[in-house]
Amino acid sequence: MRIVIAGGHGQIALRLERLLHGRGDEVAGIVRRPEQAGDLLAAGAEPVVCDLESASVEDVARHLEGADAAVFAAGAGPGSGAERKGTVDHGAAVLFADAAEAAGVRRFLVVSSMGADREPPEGTDPVFAAYLRAKGAADADVRTRAGLDWTILRPGRLTDGPGTGLVALGESTGRGDITRDDVAAVLAELLSQPATAGRTLELIGGEVPVPEAVRDAAGA
Repeated sequence: MRIVIAGGHGQIALRLERLLHGRGDEVAGIVRRPEQAGDLLAAGAEPVVCDLESASVEDVARHLEGADAAVFAAGAGPGSGAERKGTVDHGAAVLFADAAEAAGVRRFLVVSSMGADREPPEGTDPVFAAYLRAKGAADADVRTRAGLDWTILRPGRLTDGPGTGLVALGESTGRGDITRDDVAAVLAELLSQPATAGRTLELIGGEVPVPEAVRDAAGA
């Protein structure tokens, strides 16, 4: 497969690129800054420099031509304000979905966030609340698209510990932690399991091996 990842320099994206390259897929990562290219090359990915906050649909669609799947793993990141949550976590996701449709790329994965399906509780940090609302709005947009075979993945609290390969994956898992390694492993498996199209799935650490968890989610 050829897979194009938006937010190709993110912590989950770099892990996913290594996994995909290791299993023989061709992978490209869209990055905003040219100096990030070396890290993608080291992960086995082709770096594509394109700013999703300023690019046109046509610009991005050119980078998606010939791809079998697209993964939206971009985010404004820590330290960014509420405005960039809107322009990246929502706006760039919509742009990337528009571009995938324009390029004829049907398989489309979104890395979202647990809690994006509801209004943030009273007292939530305003920037984090803006992030959750942006993610929720992006998810809602993607769900309306008949031209995409989409799957939305909503991980719990992300950690940097080594992956366990054991997860809980389903429409509702309850809250919990999940390693970035295991998120990447689930994304790689989802790319190989088109029967998960049209599903919004929560993900936390658990007791089920990743391939089995994804198969179960596909058949649920």
